[in-house]
Amino acid sequence: MVFLNFFISGISLGSIYAIIALGYTMVYGIAKMLNFAHGDVIMVGAYVCFYAIARYNLPPVLGVLIAMLLCTFLGIIVERLAYKPLRQAPSLAVLITAIGVSYFLQNAALLLWSSNPKVFPSIIGRGAYKLFDGALSVSHVTVLTIVTCLVIMIVLSLFINKTRLGKAMRACSEDKSAAQLMGINVNATISLTFAIGSGLAAVAGALLCSAYPTLMPTTGSLPGIKAFTAAVFGGIGSIPGAFLGGLMLGVIEIFAKAYISSQLSDAVVFAVLIIVLLVKPAGLLGKQVTEKV
Repeated sequence: MVFLNFFISGISLGSIYAIIALGYTMVYGIAKMLNFAHGDVIMVGAYVCFYAIARYNLPPVLGVLIAMLLCTFLGIIVERLAYKPLRQAPSLAVLITAIGVSYFLQNAALLLWSSNPKVFPSIIGRGAYKLFDGALSVSHVTVLTIVTCLVIMIVLSLFINKTRLGKAMRACSEDKSAAQLMGINVNATISLTFAIGSGLAAVAGALLCSAYPTLMPTTGSLPGIKAFTAAVFGGIGSIPGAFLGGLMLGVIEIFAKAYISSQLSDAVVFAVLIIVLLVKPAGLLGKQVTEKV
């Protein structure tokens, strides 16, 4: 039962990574840019949700919805001001801009909310389900996290594959110029991608801080980096790959902490990533694209 407890904890952590990784993989898949400020959008969403629940005593569901709305708006603003002017710029310029936006959001959070740690209230309570005469304990937050991740993955997959907006996203991912010739508004499609990714980041921030209650201006930085690793692990640009990579990364991290060392768990995670990329450079579900020169 100890092994099963660790496995469920890994699936729960991996579900959070998967939700965060969706933001990275959607933006890269469609806009072909890496939004390294995504982790800080998670932090903003967590703070908004915290103040909505703890300061204004709003219901947790309403607090999460407000955080999603504000983060969606933030994602659109960041894309319009920081990334849209660099649409044709070299990748290095976009990368430097993303790092700059990340530092701006972190320092803005310091000014607005200070650097004092805050204890995030659980959005579903601290209880747990006891199974097998108490040998297996599954917290309510764990169940909520796993279910939320599955629902998001199903809804997002249906949206991408079955709706007109989803088809527009896939068309922009294949060829922006051809999509524009077919009447697709590429700028609006990319903005929608940032909006969806940022809204999901708010959900991930609320779930992350419910499971690990300490909230600080750097809350999303390390989970954001690990989620980016999960996106690369599964195949950057692939939504199923982000899901699979997130789950695998969470399980590997929890087992490394339990059976190897809590201090070496991150090293184990990145070592596994290196091995996977040596065998499959495009990731587990990524497609190897050959470019003609």
